[in-house]
Amino acid sequence: MEGESEARVETMPALLGDILAPLPVGVLAFDSALRLTAVNPAALRLLDLPTRLGTPGTLLADITLFAALRGDFGAGDPHRLAAAWLAELTAASGSSRQHVMASGGRLSIVSTSVPGGGVVVSCADISPGFEAERGDANAKLEARVEERTAALREANAELEGARRRADAANRDKTRFLAAASHDLLQPLNAARLYTATLVERAAGTGLAELAGAIEASLNAVEDIMSALLDLSRIDSGALTPEPRPFRLGELIGKVAVEFGPMAAERSITLRLVDCSAVVVSDRTLVGRIVQNLVSNAIKYTHPGGRVLVGCRRRGARVRLDVVDTGIGFHPDQQKLLFAEFARLEPAVRMAHGLGLGLSIVERLVAALGLGLEMASVEERGSRFSISLPVGKLAASATPAPARADRPADFAGLRVLCIDNEREVLDAMDGLLAGWGCDVRTARSLRDIDRDGVLVGWLPDLVLMDYHLEQASGLDAVEWLRQNLGGHLPAALVTADRTAAVRDLAAARGIALITKPVKPAALRATISALAAQRQGQPV
Repeated sequence: MEGESEARVETMPALLGDILAPLPVGVLAFDSALRLTAVNPAALRLLDLPTRLGTPGTLLADITLFAALRGDFGAGDPHRLAAAWLAELTAASGSSRQHVMASGGRLSIVSTSVPGGGVVVSCADISPGFEAERGDANAKLEARVEERTAALREANAELEGARRRADAANRDKTRFLAAASHDLLQPLNAARLYTATLVERAAGTGLAELAGAIEASLNAVEDIMSALLDLSRIDSGALTPEPRPFRLGELIGKVAVEFGPMAAERSITLRLVDCSAVVVSDRTLVGRIVQNLVSNAIKYTHPGGRVLVGCRRRGARVRLDVVDTGIGFHPDQQKLLFAEFARLEPAVRMAHGLGLGLSIVERLVAALGLGLEMASVEERGSRFSISLPVGKLAASATPAPARADRPADFAGLRVLCIDNEREVLDAMDGLLAGWGCDVRTARSLRDIDRDGVLVGWLPDLVLMDYHLEQASGLDAVEWLRQNLGGHLPAALVTADRTAAVRDLAAARGIALITKPVKPAALRATISALAAQRQGQPV
């Protein structure tokens, strides 16, 4: 069933092309955001539009402004004329009128609102009939317009049916990806944990290079999966920003945890400038933007180079900068940077990738309503900046989490790991045991009781999977706290990146680690939880 849904999505452009191409009238279809989704050759010819305005995603406002600047709407302020035409075309009741273009051609233009949002605009050339039969043009013109309007309405109905089928297919695809993402990330998570153990144990041996190559390959797989899942969520509309105030310094601190080892391995100086500013936006999505920008900066900077992450106050906004001394790019290549699966030649030679990072950044910036700036000089470096509105935290807001560079001593630290996948538990056990932890594992609360996991042994902290067979990880943590002590530190380990899970965990004082687990992030979280257990300031 999932394969059939995806096939319907892929054949959608061909279906629309078959419907529109043979029509003698021009047809332009726009979605609820008034972005072009379909157009036929007759529309471009009759409206005399350049090819660039016939590409999917073009705004209806851009088309009306182009026509106004060309003089199609007569004398006057082009912006006001374009706005008036836009309002008429998007009226809920639709519109129908004759129009004389600047070139002298005469068109019949009809707009029809589409249920659920969007509009279909059709145009027909009525110049020949008007010139040839001027005496009785009105009667004949009305008949032709009525006939063509009926044909257009029929075509609109077919388009609406096609749109509904495409929406249904997109929903099916989104549900499939949401369900599959957990199953896909589970084995990858186990592989990452096993590899982290292998890398640590192989250090200084002949297997070190092989272990590093395996880790690099898994990193590449994770990057590809994360990028594709992000694009799917954005394009399907499943990504809903939830703006709230947060400290930028917390995001910058996470950069050290996630990218410090990567920068050190490449002999790149990663400098993070602490920032006390509070901004308002969706913290998770802003974090995803920063991840992509910093990852690109490190990938495309030569060994010995530098990457800087910091922020500057600009009036009522804060500009977050990611600056590097990397390969840079020419201003003429700027548009290519944001194209999907497009990569510049120097970048291809330096690092592997799909060319999706900046495409995701651009879409997330648009979804959040933020500003994106960039500046670059070839072979000298680049600066990418996002502009965020200043915010204010409530007086009761919790302080920033522990710094990632705090030294960690895990010798004898008792850690309880619960996950419904035995492979993940075995991999976690091997990694944590290598760090000196005393580890016990279980697949569920029932297994804890049946196997006597807690007999004569109490955990210092818990690492809990979110998706358990008989309960959610959050409920399982609450059960453990009721039976072992209400202050038991815990972290939720999950592939679910939704704001709902993040907020529920935060409300219960539970840390969050996303799968696939990065060893550096896991070490930092355990360090913070251990300090919390001992009553140290976090």
